[in-house]
Amino acid sequence: MDSSKHYFNPEIETMDRGELDALIEERVRYTVRYAAENSPFYRKWFEKHGVNPGDVKTHEDLLELPIISGKTIRENQPPEEKDFLFRSVGWEDVFTIHETSGTSGTPKSFFLTWEDWERYAEKYARVFRSQGFGPGDRVVVCASYGMNVGANTMTLAARQLGMSIIPEGKCTFPLRVIKTYRPTGIVGSVFKLLNLARRMQAEGIDPGQSGVNKLVVGGEAFADESRNYLSEIWGCPVYNTYGSTEGTMCGECTEISGLHVPEDFVHLDVYDPHLKEFVPDGECGRVVLSTLLPVGAKAGNLLLNYDTEDTTVVLTRKKCACGRTHMKIFTPQREAETVWVEGTPFNRVDVERGVFQSGNMDYLTGEYEAFLYGAEDEGETVLRVSLEYENPETCDRDLIQENFIRSFLKYKPPLSRAYEDGTFKILFNFTGPKGLELYKIKGRPKRLVDRR
Repeated sequence: MDSSKHYFNPEIETMDRGELDALIEERVRYTVRYAAENSPFYRKWFEKHGVNPGDVKTHEDLLELPIISGKTIRENQPPEEKDFLFRSVGWEDVFTIHETSGTSGTPKSFFLTWEDWERYAEKYARVFRSQGFGPGDRVVVCASYGMNVGANTMTLAARQLGMSIIPEGKCTFPLRVIKTYRPTGIVGSVFKLLNLARRMQAEGIDPGQSGVNKLVVGGEAFADESRNYLSEIWGCPVYNTYGSTEGTMCGECTEISGLHVPEDFVHLDVYDPHLKEFVPDGECGRVVLSTLLPVGAKAGNLLLNYDTEDTTVVLTRKKCACGRTHMKIFTPQREAETVWVEGTPFNRVDVERGVFQSGNMDYLTGEYEAFLYGAEDEGETVLRVSLEYENPETCDRDLIQENFIRSFLKYKPPLSRAYEDGTFKILFNFTGPKGLELYKIKGRPKRLVDRR
């Protein structure tokens, strides 16, 4: 077997678990030492917590260090501080500067060296290769080429794989791009790709016959039901990815059974903030990541025990059927998109799953939004779900409502009991095209909003 057709870096991607763990610990030791010597924040941080960097030698030692958050980063950069204390190289080594969206306050600043970009590109090249991309593929990237690193990372990765990138940035590109360049793949969000398919169908172009044979969804969690619907419309597999400016870059392989973590570059643990302890594989918690640097490497920023506030589960560390030995995780979900009712959490993805139930999509476009009203101490909580339909005259509202409620309450006994006794209500609103509130909002819409 020619491993170059299946892996980008076969030696690392298929490394024996014992050897991989040894490599990880070597990089843990070097990264901690590098942080102590080059990062103003970590130099003070180690002193403050009485940590001798030389004592951090293993994965277990790393877990003993305090956890930091996005708030920690914002408190150690302007305007809170005069300089960027997480920057760990001189300005002469900074290649690009990036900021997060700033939805949680002051944007977090990140500084990337060219070495950082090479590592980012390799991580995404591994993902692309694991999904079957290679020389001759032409991929439309419908992701922002701005302060976000995702689109640029994909473009650099493509160069190393012999792929051609069509850098549209948005899924609203002219359909002549499909006809002229015959792309073999498209990167975008679930709803952007659904809307693109509808535009194509309106122009008499069958997405399944367009030449696109792979779709990559990045930047958000989604329900399997919406993935299956998207795959049905396009007639090809849909792969998920999870990335961030912090440098995660995880992705599904052709097995579609969890996202592989590039463990030699990113150390990922799962932490329960309520128990204040790390949890074993198979249990849900927050993604806590640490940068791992190859011995001798530099980094513009690095993070140790950084709480992403995204939740996940480590699914397995066993060798995948694709041959890769790096662990797999469940698609991370943003904790900010999770709400609690009757002591039970549910996420935007739970709502999406109810929308995309089999039978519903004969009538719906897939666009939705949901709002929570009331309060438990007031006697009732209301989940109001707004759904966009294709044709009001043929829409089977009763079927859609029954499918949604059955799916939504299936694994939530406390909510199901509250629904039966009337303290938790689910109301539905149906609207024609462009009738949802989210169409009036610029940027990425928030599809589950807590208005209690």
